[in-house]
Amino acid sequence: MKFVVSVGASTETVEVSGEAGRYRLTIGSEVWEVDARLTAQGISSLLIGGVSYVADVQDEAGACVVDVGDDRYVVRVEEETRYIIRTKGGAAEDHGALTLVAPLPGRIVNVAVRPGDRVEKGDTLLVIEAMKMENEFKSGAAGTVTEVRVTPGQAVNAGDVLVVIA
Repeated sequence: MKFVVSVGASTETVEVSGEAGRYRLTIGSEVWEVDARLTAQGISSLLIGGVSYVADVQDEAGACVVDVGDDRYVVRVEEETRYIIRTKGGAAEDHGALTLVAPLPGRIVNVAVRPGDRVEKGDTLLVIEAMKMENEFKSGAAGTVTEVRVTPGQAVNAGDVLVVIA
């Protein structure tokens, strides 16, 4: 499974595989073998590259605060698909028109607009199901819907044009 992990100003994609306390983390070109055991509420014992660490992990305002020895890290973890949708949103501007494109493959669950509809910034345009999650796409600007290129039940690929607003 892939995640996007932010620590301070640094953001990395992390692929995690494994089970039952033994994990392989791929971060860029680095691969880390990690043996992790929860020893008490929020306290984890980690064995990384033959070195043992004790990590105290607490949830604070949606972030994981991780204390390892005298070091403290504020870590934000988000599933990669959610991160792509949240940050890229699939919107592109072309000659004054706002074009919503699919940021990843999925299936259209609901289309909330039709050509000719007036939308305001933040209005729901459509919902895409991707990786068993429903993702609602909202208008990034006010305007008039000029094209709707999808219908409920339709499969879409990353980069497919979904809605155009002028």
